[in-house]
Amino acid sequence: MPPPADLPGFLHGVTPILDRWGYLAVAGMIGVESFGIPAPGQTIMVAAAIYAGAGRLNIVGVAAIAFVAAVMGDNIGYWIGVRGGRKVAHKYGKYVFLTPERLERAERFFARRGNRIVLVARFIDGIRQFNGVIAGITAMPWRAFLLYNALGAFLWVGWWTTIAYVLGTHLVEIFDQAHRYKWWAIAVVVVAIGLYAWLHIRHIRRRRARGAAQSEVADSRP
Repeated sequence: MPPPADLPGFLHGVTPILDRWGYLAVAGMIGVESFGIPAPGQTIMVAAAIYAGAGRLNIVGVAAIAFVAAVMGDNIGYWIGVRGGRKVAHKYGKYVFLTPERLERAERFFARRGNRIVLVARFIDGIRQFNGVIAGITAMPWRAFLLYNALGAFLWVGWWTTIAYVLGTHLVEIFDQAHRYKWWAIAVVVVAIGLYAWLHIRHIRRRRARGAAQSEVADSRP
C-alpha cells in the first residue's frame, strides 16, 4: 500500500518535491548539499526509500542515484576548495572564527587523520555538507579523498536506504520516541567524551613522568 501523499514527521516538508520530481529530486538535493548548499539531502533520501518500500520508487534506483550524487557533489566541493577555498577562508574566515592559524591546524589534522574524517563525515550533519570543501582547502590528495569519500557515501547511502526501506513510516515513529530521550543521550555522550579525555590526559602525564624519570636515571649515570 503506497504511503500517504504527505509523509509524517520530519519528512513532511520534502513530500511535494519528491512527488513532483522523483529521482531527480534525490539527485539534486543530495548533489547540492554535498558541496555546501543547504538542502535536505539525507531527508529526501530517507523519504524516497520509504516510497520505494511502498512500491512507488525502485530502491536500487534510489540508492544508486543517491550514491552517485553524493560522490559527484563532494568532488565539486573538493574542486571549490582547491580552486578558491583557501582565498575565501582567509578573506572571510574571521567572520566564522576561522583564522589562518586555525586553518593551518586543520591542515595538519587532515594530514594525520584526513582519511578517517572523510570516511565518517557523511554521517555527521554540519560536516557532511562541507567535507569536500575542507578536504580541498587542506590539500588532501584527490585520489585518497575520492576513495574514502566513495566508501563513506556507500556506507551512508546503504545504511539509510536499507533502514528506511525496511522500516517504512515506522521509522518516523521510532525517531519521535528517540527524540524524547535525546538529552539523556547527549549527556551520555558528553560524559563518555569527558572520561576519554581524562584517561587520555592521565596516560600522557604518566608517560611524560616515566620519560622524565628515565632521563634523570640516565643523567645520574657516570
